[in-house]
Amino acid sequence: MGETKTTTVVIAGLGGRGRITYAAFALRHPELMKVTGAADMNTARREEVRLAHAIPGENCFETAEEMFAKPKMADMAFICTQDADHVRHAAMAIRQGYDILLEKPVSADIAACRYLDALARERKAKVTVCHVLRYTPFFRRVKQMIDDGALGDIVSIQASENVGYWHQSHSFVRGNWRRADQTSPMILAKCCHDMDMLIWLASSPCEWVSSFGDIAYFNLAHAPQGSTDFCLKGCKVRESCLYDAEKIYVRNQVTGYDHNGAGWMQQAVMADPTEEGLLHALETSPYGRCVFRCDNDVVDHQVVTAKMNNGITVSFSMCGFNELNHRMIHIMGTKADLIGDVDADQMTLYRFGQEPEPIHLHVDEKMGGHNGGDYVMLREMFALRQHGGESATALSQSLESHYMAMAAEESRRMEGQRVNVRAFVESFQAQPQ
Repeated sequence: MGETKTTTVVIAGLGGRGRITYAAFALRHPELMKVTGAADMNTARREEVRLAHAIPGENCFETAEEMFAKPKMADMAFICTQDADHVRHAAMAIRQGYDILLEKPVSADIAACRYLDALARERKAKVTVCHVLRYTPFFRRVKQMIDDGALGDIVSIQASENVGYWHQSHSFVRGNWRRADQTSPMILAKCCHDMDMLIWLASSPCEWVSSFGDIAYFNLAHAPQGSTDFCLKGCKVRESCLYDAEKIYVRNQVTGYDHNGAGWMQQAVMADPTEEGLLHALETSPYGRCVFRCDNDVVDHQVVTAKMNNGITVSFSMCGFNELNHRMIHIMGTKADLIGDVDADQMTLYRFGQEPEPIHLHVDEKMGGHNGGDYVMLREMFALRQHGGESATALSQSLESHYMAMAAEESRRMEGQRVNVRAFVESFQAQPQ
């Protein structure tokens, strides 16, 4: 491909992805990426990024709208704002001539998705969607084995997204993705990654889908007697409650500040990365609320069954009631089946009639998250942008996962009635944003 030059980038949204993942990548790899502008309503985060990247003050903005009203100031725009703003901000950036890295989900509005796809084609903008599972060493190895014929013809795929009880409570009960009307349904917000991966492994978009799911536990009916609106404000059952905010954010060995410092969860909760600042945030912010007394309306478990265009059947389960936050997959073919634990980077190939073949992967760089996929995506995106070729997660391809997820959500709302994905999508006309 030849030498890759430094790509200049502006970042809209300095939360977990924009600041902790992408801005951090630029500091680690200045030969590949330089941040030249940023927008975020949080003054502390904006100032942190400005200082770390030596960004001129006039290139820092409170809103993405202000930033994209200015003449183009970089090669690319990273859109890391909230779900409902993605299409509008991406469209503004495309009109200014930027290529785009767009956080998932693109949108829960299918008409908006179709509009952005048409706009990107019209303006010949390169838009990469952050479906990072395709970039992980694990799934690349799986895809290679499928394409090489190691499993024969693929007949069926089973996959699961075990969200983790602490992750469920943080993001989808207390946090930013707790309400579908403000962001996206959980099957899209959390699992469009998985839908994209299933489409990729099956080498086919989805034809029919059916789904069931609900809120089993995180509602007022399960609030213990003696609980209060905020965990740290007089709750009498904190010691016995698994979801006590101080336990999860401060004391827990896996997720707590006391054992791990200010990780991604704590940084989402507070601007002041100290234990004092964290405790104050848990007394005053949504992240300190009782999980049974929030205004959440997204599911805490959902199952999806699907038939792909090429006849492969798929079953997928998402559930928030697990100790571990990890993905599992089982692919069944006419010659062998493959069972894998994604987060352990381990899989076993069972060739029919032969001894099992354990396959262990070694991922050198997992910074950025998603089992090494984040940073592989960035490197490849920068190289392809300069030397030609289409991203593995280009917008048009990536939207198939959104259509599958939103059709599944439509089915869930209709108590599992099956939905034809293409007919469902074509019932929405592209609407300018």
